[in-house]
Amino acid sequence: DTGDIIRGKDLYRGYDEKEKNRRDKLEDKLKEVFGNIYNELTTSGKNGEAAKNHYEDDTKNYYQLREDWWDANRETVWKAITCNAGGSQYFRATCGDSGRPSMAKNNCRCEGANVNIVPTYFDYVPQYLR
Repeated sequence: DTGDIIRGKDLYRGYDEKEKNRRDKLEDKLKEVFGNIYNELTTSGKNGEAAKNHYEDDTKNYYQLREDWWDANRETVWKAITCNAGGSQYFRATCGDSGRPSMAKNNCRCEGANVNIVPTYFDYVPQYLR
């Protein structure tokens, strides 16, 4: 659900006021972070004007920017989450090149050339269907 939280699509709002307040603070912090990314994108570099045009209707919650950031960084986030998961395996067989799925056993990652492939696409399945 990390992708849902980053993209602003998390359906779980908390079970009590304390948790709801924590979620609201996290959402506010994410808006601040993505606001900083937006400002950096639109004011520096040669593509600033193109970025401003692309995200012009997205300056309140930055949902499109957050979606684009997740698309670009989900593999890096997966590696960071699983870097100390040695000897662990992902709960579904998802990494097969042979036509049959195999388990992601090496730090919950696929083996060989596929080591950086995130072995699930659940982050693109709506949360209520998972």
